[in-house]
Order: sequence, then C-alpha cells, then structure tokens
Amino acid sequence: MTQTMIGVIGGSGVYDIDGLQDAEWKSVPTPWGDASDEILTGVLDGVPMAFLPRHGRGHVHSPTDVPYRANIDALKRLGVTDVISVSACGSFREEYAPGHFVVVDQFIDRTFAREKSFFSSGCVAHVSVAHPTCPRLSDACFTAAQDAGITIHKAGTYLAMEGPQFSCIAESKMYRESWGADVIGMTNMPEAKLAREAELCYASIAMVTDYDSWHPEHGAVDITEIVKTLTGNAEKGRDMVRRLPALLGADRDPCPHFCDRALEYAIVTRPEYRDPALVAKLDAVAGRVLG
Repeated sequence: MTQTMIGVIGGSGVYDIDGLQDAEWKSVPTPWGDASDEILTGVLDGVPMAFLPRHGRGHVHSPTDVPYRANIDALKRLGVTDVISVSACGSFREEYAPGHFVVVDQFIDRTFAREKSFFSSGCVAHVSVAHPTCPRLSDACFTAAQDAGITIHKAGTYLAMEGPQFSCIAESKMYRESWGADVIGMTNMPEAKLAREAELCYASIAMVTDYDSWHPEHGAVDITEIVKTLTGNAEKGRDMVRRLPALLGADRDPCPHFCDRALEYAIVTRPEYRDPALVAKLDAVAGRVLG
C-alpha cells in the first residue's frame, strides 16, 4: 500500500484550489526540459496534491509546444500516483452541451508535431493503451462531479487535433459522422500515452465549451463565447477536484487495472544493448523496472 498523491493538469483556472494547506509553488527539474510552469503542491483533506498549469500561468504555451514529457516526468518525481486531466473541449454531440463535462475513455490521436514517448532507440518499450484511461480514477471523477451537481457524461471518445486552429466544417463533420468522436481538443495527446508509460493512473475530464463547427445552429467556434463558458467551467472543475481526496483516500492499493505496472513487460531492448544516457533520463518514469 502506498500514499495517494493526486496530480491535476489543468488550464483555464483549474490549477489552484481553495483550502489547500501548506501550499507552495515548486520548480521540478527534469531531464526532458522545463515543465509548463512551477507546480503548486499542498495537502487537501489529508491527501497530498499537485497542480500543474498545462499552458503555464498566463497561457504561454500553445497546444503543440506544451512540454508534455517534462510535465509527466515532473509529476512522477514529486510522487504523484493519480493524474487528473481537466481540459476545455468542443462537442460533436447535441446532448453534450456547453457547460457539461465528459469522462473521456478513448482517444483518436491526430497530432503530428509532438514527441510522444519517453522511449526511443537505445531503450525501446511498447505499452498498451487499449484502455488509455484508468476506470477506477475515472469513476471517482464521475462521482465527484455528480456530487458537485455537474452534468457529466460517463464516456466519450476524444479527438486530439494538432491545432492551434479550430476545425473547418468538413473536418468537424468527418470526426463526428464518420469517425464517431464525441469531443475534440488539442492537449490530451500525447499526455495520456506518456502517463501510461510513466505508470501513472490517468483520467481525462473534458469540459465542453462549444459545438465545434458542425452544428448548423451554432456556426463557427467563437473564442469570446468559449472564454465565457470557460469561466463557469473552471469553478465547476475546482468543485469536482475538491471532492476527490475524500473519494480516493490517503492510502492506495495497487491499481486493479494495472496502470501502475504498465511497464512490467513493455521494455524489449536487452539490458546490455540499452543506451546508458537514455536509461539515466528514464530514472523517474521507468526506474521501477530499470532498477
């Protein structure tokens, strides 16, 4: 049994919280460069927590330029066991309306300009992302949101686009009608893949701000309307997060879905052929299996 530490990767105001004891912003050096920002650490209801602004305070990182590897590595170094991603998304479903939340359980990764793995030549690993989010952690988020009075949907497929531009109408219709995606965003990939490589439980909560560009009655995405909806969603997101320590508890058993043992048989490069420099960089994310 280990101690639970909840890490929240958020934006749009979901990177701090009222009632956090011993709150302190910390800089966490990583071999993958600087994280998006310092990380706010503290204790809430007896459970250690860490808050990382995905785009940095002041929103200085574009979706493509977010240092995803450094962010996940930094959280792992701090001792985080469970990562909650909170992000703004467009909706492809009439019933997933602006202001609603969606528990993401699948992804379609359409990003192409980002580093997507901690592993490469010199230390090759293949983890499974058949189920890219943790059901245990996702269920806790769903319950926390319901308890907070938030309208939340139990499942959804997230289309991760490169951005920073929003979709054109043809793309939006294709993602919705042919590909079966439910929401669209720019930041959960490769974040979810990297969390799995780092053996962290990961849950994604999509906060719907708009209908993308497919909806005939809502027209193109309007950034001013998005920002307006974001303001309300941010407070809802903080209310959801406040309830997670009580649901997850201070003591943590091994994940029943094996998220925290994802690397058990994933590394295929024989020890004598591994690149020492790369292995050294993997000390936090893969130290359990690399020794």
